[in-house]
Amino acid sequence: MKLSVFTVATPDLTPEALAKAAQSAGIDGIEWRYKEIPADAVGEQPSFWRNNLCSIDPQASDEELERFRVLAKEHGLVNLSVTPYLNCGDIAGTERVMQVAKKVGASFIRVGVPAYDESRNYNDLYAEAVNYLHHVQELSQQYGVKGLLETHHKTIAPSAGLVHRIISGFNPDYVGVLHDAGNMVHEGFENYRMGLELLGPYLTHVHIKNAGWAPTGEAQGSIKLWKSDWSPLDEGIVNWKQLLDVLKAVGYEGYLGIEDFSGQYGSSEMLLNYAKKVKQWLA
Repeated sequence: MKLSVFTVATPDLTPEALAKAAQSAGIDGIEWRYKEIPADAVGEQPSFWRNNLCSIDPQASDEELERFRVLAKEHGLVNLSVTPYLNCGDIAGTERVMQVAKKVGASFIRVGVPAYDESRNYNDLYAEAVNYLHHVQELSQQYGVKGLLETHHKTIAPSAGLVHRIISGFNPDYVGVLHDAGNMVHEGFENYRMGLELLGPYLTHVHIKNAGWAPTGEAQGSIKLWKSDWSPLDEGIVNWKQLLDVLKAVGYEGYLGIEDFSGQYGSSEMLLNYAKKVKQWLA
């Protein structure tokens, strides 16, 4: 297994600084965040989801995109992914991201999956997701860029079992899964090995982060309330040593992408810590 970084987690680094820091940490690949910076966020302190300096602007020209291809090449890194925040059903947006991925030399993108907030019936959302994935599969064949669904809380794909239900009718050469155990702390936990065995050839990428649960200090009657939040890699619910052993056991040989939102370290130190710990856990 090799190491990568999703640049949402390094918001204070420019693309040039990120490439240098990743190379220094012994990281092999980059997943570029694909998102504009809101006009009212410009000038703010860098942050994961607003003023993120390590992003590809969706309006970037071909000349600007070439910057990201060259950066990876010059630092001996693989441009692994272009990772957007697509809505399910946005076919034109999906095609645009695949075009960008092809230009920078990335092999996959993250595609949209319906959110679930109990306002709409799951079965209707499932049908929309499957219809959208038919288009994703066609675009993947056209551009040679794979579309991945991420296991993510507050969507109809929070677990390996539910994401497998959505993708099981599609060709794993074109449609796959981004497995995120940190997200599954919030919602969607299943036995890791069972879920990974179920995903089989659809398992394309793995994100590494952690989260935990703590009491809120509030209650509803006699019921104490709890909340989940991000935590450092070795302090949350996910036992990453155990999960990496399971990934080995099921034959996973892909990338492990850091997406640490704990704020425990600055970006460059976070990359060094991540690489050191994961290599220890894999040994």
